[in-house]
Amino acid sequence: MTSSRLPGKVMMEAGGKPLLQILLERLKRASSLDAIVVATTGNATDDPIQELCDRLRVGCFRGSEENVLERVCGAGQAFGADTIVEITGDCPLLDPWQVDHAVEFFETFQHATRYVSNGSPGGNAPEGMVVQVFKARDLYAILEDHPDEEEKEHVSYRFYREGNGDRYRPRFINYDPPLGRPDIWVTLDYLEDYQLLKALYEDCSARNGNFGMREVIDWIDRHPDLHRACKKRRDL
Repeated sequence: MTSSRLPGKVMMEAGGKPLLQILLERLKRASSLDAIVVATTGNATDDPIQELCDRLRVGCFRGSEENVLERVCGAGQAFGADTIVEITGDCPLLDPWQVDHAVEFFETFQHATRYVSNGSPGGNAPEGMVVQVFKARDLYAILEDHPDEEEKEHVSYRFYREGNGDRYRPRFINYDPPLGRPDIWVTLDYLEDYQLLKALYEDCSARNGNFGMREVIDWIDRHPDLHRACKKRRDL
């Protein structure tokens, strides 16, 4: 709730729902997940997030604001996680199919990798559609191994950090056309992003409540001005 670029962003509404609720409802359609847990801070400003989780009957763990790695580890330990599927809260339009596909990919290749993602540096998913999968025990070990400030802020960074390839053997998902679109941004950072996400969600959900990544990409291609405004804001 205390985002410096867009305060209160996850509770902003589209179609009469907070964006975080939209994300959680989409995640509930992912058949590969045993539980959904929101990892937020212990600040009173984040009480509305706790209240939303309680209303939706979704797990909520409250921890450090500065050390996100510690917070996510705490959430995993509190809820007995074996495998963690990490999603950031500013990706409200994530496709549940992507979650199931990434988990299946990880389970298929876990003898050869300890980290799977469909995003950068090696994947080609749209920004805002990124899924990361890894074993909880590997993340706990990173927390105990003197993480630096960047690793504390970007939870999974060590898995794909330069020089760690031999240790974690990260694998990245690349989608075939038309889904491989890393040039597209549908993540919530600025007011321009919210305006795009609100318009996109309300338009697409009016026609199909279960719309996915393909519909998101098609909509963005039909509304280049809104998308261009988001990319321009990031270039400022």
